[in-house]
Amino acid sequence: MKVIYHPSFTQVYTHDPAAEPGRMEAVVAAIEDRVAFLEPTPATMDQIALAHTKAHIDHVNAMGLYEIAALAAGGAIQAARIGLTEPCFGLIRPPGHHASAGSSWGFCYFNNMAIALLALREEGLIRRALVLDIDLHFGDGTVNILGDKGWVTIHNPSARDREGYLAEVDQALTGVRPDLIGISAGFDFHQEDWGGLLTTDDYRSIGRKVRDAAQGAGGGCFAILEGGYNHRVLGQNVAALLDGLAR
Repeated sequence: MKVIYHPSFTQVYTHDPAAEPGRMEAVVAAIEDRVAFLEPTPATMDQIALAHTKAHIDHVNAMGLYEIAALAAGGAIQAARIGLTEPCFGLIRPPGHHASAGSSWGFCYFNNMAIALLALREEGLIRRALVLDIDLHFGDGTVNILGDKGWVTIHNPSARDREGYLAEVDQALTGVRPDLIGISAGFDFHQEDWGGLLTTDDYRSIGRKVRDAAQGAGGGCFAILEGGYNHRVLGQNVAALLDGLAR
């Protein structure tokens, strides 16, 4: 599988759990013998402006975080574009799903998922999309930007029991016909992370379910990294999701 990644994502760009040293390295170590890494190019200002106001873009720039956030957004666009023909994963940071059109919080600056889908829509590459956000925290920014777009369906499973959560994933993927399914892949719902709910094999199962749904719709699929903060298990969980997407 192709994985979008850049060495710049290892830099500690601010002080929060998403930017901690060793986080990206833990994932690379777990998957490097089974994937092909591709380096992204930054999203353009015009692409970022599809999702964000000028004032917000200027704010991110004033914080000194524009370059790394634009690189992450560019990685999401590339992962989405490759995902049209084969499953792809964006090993990117900063994460994005708490970034709204004019504001952000929760370790996010630009909404990588929203920018990717809007950019592909702008290019005429997709007509309909589905976002499955499996992060522990609700993807409010993605809903803020894409929630009123009739061509996007967004699902944030809310069950707090394992069987109910996986049933919600099944329901979200049943009978859908999108051109592209994007996973906002947070791994902080793992049993050994903040959420304490899902097993490593559950991420493999979710990947497989998404791949099957995409194939059934005649479309593609991709995933991008959001949360996940226990470095000891994060790489294993990413590897499991990729295994599911690849099969």
